[in-house]
Amino acid sequence: MPRVSIQCLHQTLPALIPVRAVEFFQGTLDSTEEIETARVFDTTLRDGEQSPGTSFSYEDKRQIAAVLDEMGTHVIEAGFPVNSDAEFEAVRDIAESTSSTTCGLARVVDGDIEAALDSGVEMVHTFVSTSDVQIEDSMHATREEVVQRAVESVERIVEAGAICMFSPMDATRTDEAFLIEVIEAVTEAGTDWINIPDTCGVATPRRYYDLIEKVCAHTDARIDVHTHDDFGLATANALSGIEAGAAQAQVSVNSIGERAGNAAYEEFVMAVESLYQADTGIDTTRISELSQLVEAKSGMDVPGNKPVVGTNAFSHESGIHAAGVIENSDTFEPGVMTPEMIGARRRLVLGKHTGTHSVRKRLEEQGFAPSDDEVRAVTRRVKDYGAEKRDVTVTDLERFAEDEDVTRQQEEVRA
Repeated sequence: MPRVSIQCLHQTLPALIPVRAVEFFQGTLDSTEEIETARVFDTTLRDGEQSPGTSFSYEDKRQIAAVLDEMGTHVIEAGFPVNSDAEFEAVRDIAESTSSTTCGLARVVDGDIEAALDSGVEMVHTFVSTSDVQIEDSMHATREEVVQRAVESVERIVEAGAICMFSPMDATRTDEAFLIEVIEAVTEAGTDWINIPDTCGVATPRRYYDLIEKVCAHTDARIDVHTHDDFGLATANALSGIEAGAAQAQVSVNSIGERAGNAAYEEFVMAVESLYQADTGIDTTRISELSQLVEAKSGMDVPGNKPVVGTNAFSHESGIHAAGVIENSDTFEPGVMTPEMIGARRRLVLGKHTGTHSVRKRLEEQGFAPSDDEVRAVTRRVKDYGAEKRDVTVTDLERFAEDEDVTRQQEEVRA
């Protein structure tokens, strides 16, 4: 009997019991010893909300934070408290109502830091530009002023008893010697965490690995990474940073964020859990639920081919693929990541590329008992209809079957 949960067009069979993890397959890539664990810092409510056109209401933030908290997310960056009274209240309420560490963002400005501290967050994330282009053309400051403001801000946060995270913004475009100078200065000032942001998304996995490794050698603070997706490398870079020694990655649900977005929460978590066989502590079975919630509240549609949470992530139309999946889902899926692990369902889709295995199964589910010739005839109809870029529904399938005089299953005769 096939070990697969199948969505038949608009009808879905019950899913299997969720699986926490699946052993990695033997093969050329079966080494899973690079990392043992990774922490998750979610910035959906802060950087994610900076997506053009996205604005979370107070209640939106509360709902999203509640799910993130229940899933076991280590840190929730709830917002930028100094931004407005409404933002301050939302951050304060999230800090009071969640078990996760709540973080507030602050520039290296006294007012920002005081607002973050007053909001009751356990962690204050303070940042300042360190690349020359941003120092000169955005801050209109000098390197010396940057170091001074960074140190004073870290000291103020540490003195207040909050967890301090410091970010040298645009680190991947910063002069290396100056970056190390800043890192050593804030380390001496007592920061708990140093975040290395790839603010403009220009890092590559190998270069970012080397940078994180070098940063680790110059500080006793724990390292966090923040990567952007301008070249589609955000999640890969975040994982590379973890391999290099970082303890935590900043991610956002559905990859939303400035410009092309951030490393995706769902991609990072499932890669760590499934590919590295390491523990995040996250309840992965609620990933689909979380993705759908953020999609609805952000107004940003999730593409069908989005990794992990897209509608096509566990969908199959091709005849060869569908036939293999019906027999054993591991044939044409990663195997180490199943739809049940993220709270989703597998779909077998009828269309231009559909084969006879899928059609036979669908016909049987609709009460038909087709012969081989009848299956082939209906399959031709399905392919032709799908080739016209039209969805093949249950109604269409039954119509094709009736047109081809497909035999119905015999009903039980009662006395």
